Amino acid sequence: MPEQMFVGIDVSKARLDVAVLPSGEIFAVENTAAGLTELLIRLSEVQPHLVVLEATGGLEQAAMLALHDAGLAVTVLNPRQVRHFCRALGKHAKTDRMDAVLLAKFAQTLQPQAQVPGDAPQRALEALLARRRQMVDLLTMERNRLHSSRDSYVQRDVQEVIQYLEGRREQLDQALQEAILNSPKFQGTYALLTSTPGVGPVVALTLLAQLPELGSLSRQKVANLVGVAPLNWDSDKSRGHRCIWGGRAEVRQVLYMAAVTAVRWNPTLKTVFNHLIQKGKPKKVALVACMRKLLVYLNAMVRDQTPWHAPSAA
Repeated sequence: MPEQMFVGIDVSKARLDVAVLPSGEIFAVENTAAGLTELLIRLSEVQPHLVVLEATGGLEQAAMLALHDAGLAVTVLNPRQVRHFCRALGKHAKTDRMDAVLLAKFAQTLQPQAQVPGDAPQRALEALLARRRQMVDLLTMERNRLHSSRDSYVQRDVQEVIQYLEGRREQLDQALQEAILNSPKFQGTYALLTSTPGVGPVVALTLLAQLPELGSLSRQKVANLVGVAPLNWDSDKSRGHRCIWGGRAEVRQVLYMAAVTAVRWNPTLKTVFNHLIQKGKPKKVALVACMRKLLVYLNAMVRDQTPWHAPSAA
């Protein structure tokens, strides 16, 4: 049996540092179209079992997609995972070449599952939603500046910026709706999700863009993936409080807002919430439980292709 090769790629704006284990080969290419072509040629000779990259604010996307399209198994790691792995090895020095070797060592030791990136419509929807989120953040900052400013000229200037940003947000909302209308797959799932009391357009769009696995996983796996499953914190005779941690932050944020609305207007979740409160659970604990319950319902609805009022959801 030929020895399996594992590749780690440290991504920066200018270049890609590449390490191959166990051969020990290290090289670098430019982070450009020509550099990616050179990378694919060199890795075609290696035939790696797995290639890993670290999430770097989107700079890794071009390399990840090129590697996947070339038929190579590739995955993008959370920087926190890499940081903990580095500490476990007792490594403290940092260079781009050392980071590439560390990523290759991570792949060789833990062999994480390869990722399958979404198709072009999925990636386009995710990009539009990310841009809308940026517009909302900018609007929040400008509105805070408007409240704190006491100068009339500055206030007028900030108001003009707010008006412009609101227009850009409306245009992005229109582009998102057009993306849904142009995709039969998105259109059907979007209609299912928004049939649920408490689930509005932003929640449905976020689930479509950030949680494409919805409907294909078990209730336990989808809750763990999003980060709304309670985790044990026990040791010996000590029994700590269960808590949620990790997962996909953007999805969890919109689920929280959906749960806040749903416990008022969704009869099923309102009953769950009131029952937990009557048992003495803190309100936030009850709200997190409703977040998980709502996610499980939505997962089942997409899996069975049934709207909220169907018996399987209720």
